[in-house]
Amino acid sequence: MKNSNYDAIIVGGGAAGLFCAAQIAQRKKKVLVLERTNKVGKKILMSGGGRCNFTNMYVEPENYLSNNPHFCKSALNGYNQWEFIALVEQYQIPYHEKKLGQLFCDDSAKDILKLLLSECEKHGVEIKTQCDITSLDYSSHYQVQTSLGLFQAEAVVIASGGLSIPSMGVTGFGYEMAQQFGLEVLPTRAGLVPFTFSDAFKNLSNKLSGLSLDAELSNQEQSFRENILFTHRGLSGPAALQLSSYWQTGENISLNLLPDISAPDWLLECKSKHAKNLLKTVLVEKLPKNLVVELENLWWPKQIRTPLAEFSHQQLTDIGEQLNAWQLKPAGTEGYRTAEVTLGGVDTNELSSKTMESKQQSGLFFIGEVVDVTGHLGGFNFQWAWSSAYAAAQAI
Repeated sequence: MKNSNYDAIIVGGGAAGLFCAAQIAQRKKKVLVLERTNKVGKKILMSGGGRCNFTNMYVEPENYLSNNPHFCKSALNGYNQWEFIALVEQYQIPYHEKKLGQLFCDDSAKDILKLLLSECEKHGVEIKTQCDITSLDYSSHYQVQTSLGLFQAEAVVIASGGLSIPSMGVTGFGYEMAQQFGLEVLPTRAGLVPFTFSDAFKNLSNKLSGLSLDAELSNQEQSFRENILFTHRGLSGPAALQLSSYWQTGENISLNLLPDISAPDWLLECKSKHAKNLLKTVLVEKLPKNLVVELENLWWPKQIRTPLAEFSHQQLTDIGEQLNAWQLKPAGTEGYRTAEVTLGGVDTNELSSKTMESKQQSGLFFIGEVVDVTGHLGGFNFQWAWSSAYAAAQAI
């Protein structure tokens, strides 16, 4: 049988694919990256508002969702955040911690893409863009039929990403290949994505569109304390994006507008100390005025000019409880169009946690977003890209 052209073919020129290619090529292997769009690293460039939140200082398995929560541990231990930070520093890329351990480039996400491309170039990785794969077959080695011809390799790494942000040219190719080779693929859905509403809350959020504030958003499974952002369709901002990954259609979510205090106790205290004040007057001390105006119209429209003294204890307690646990029912999310990640994907039970190789198809690897491992917001998905890519590279 004719020898294969490459030691490894990487399908997908994103963060995981490029990093994996460079790591394999470092070991004097011949590597080819195939990217179906006109440019590699598009998602890197738009990430973190163009500054690329490339990892987090506090990476823990608890920051990841997966059907098997233990699966990510081996890869994350095998190549950790400090090792990627060291590489960033080696390239003298200026960076800063924004909050909660989130590390961003000072200048531009282009710096991270340049780093990856420099690593690829240094070790002789071949990259082909605008390359559509029409078939992937195996008989003693892998044969990849593409719009640019036939390529052969001993190993294939699927780093084709998920379904988030279809405008980037993403497809379900990785899932299709997994199924072709008999691997189980878990149902996928949009993660880290804004909530949408179709009830009265949509009208309120539309009026408040652009307003951001610190709040706590929770459901029965998880709770996140970060900013929320009112939009013309519903709720966004870090807390909403985080919770969306844990939310199921039809569930309520709870919004705590005053997470640092017991609002019922505080309002009753305000009544005893400032009995002549309007409720709105005391609320604007802690909440944005335009939000308070909307709450006033929603919760006590007939008592807009009523002093606190004339509110019953029960009325103030009820309003306080709503401020601490406002029950909302999203109609859905904005879906893959604006989702940062795809939940679900290639079942981790089908892969080795040490190498990311298929247990039943030798030489076939899956890394990054295509796998059923999804990080929280804050650099965790990039770290999964680096860690899973490194794990696969060491095995090839």
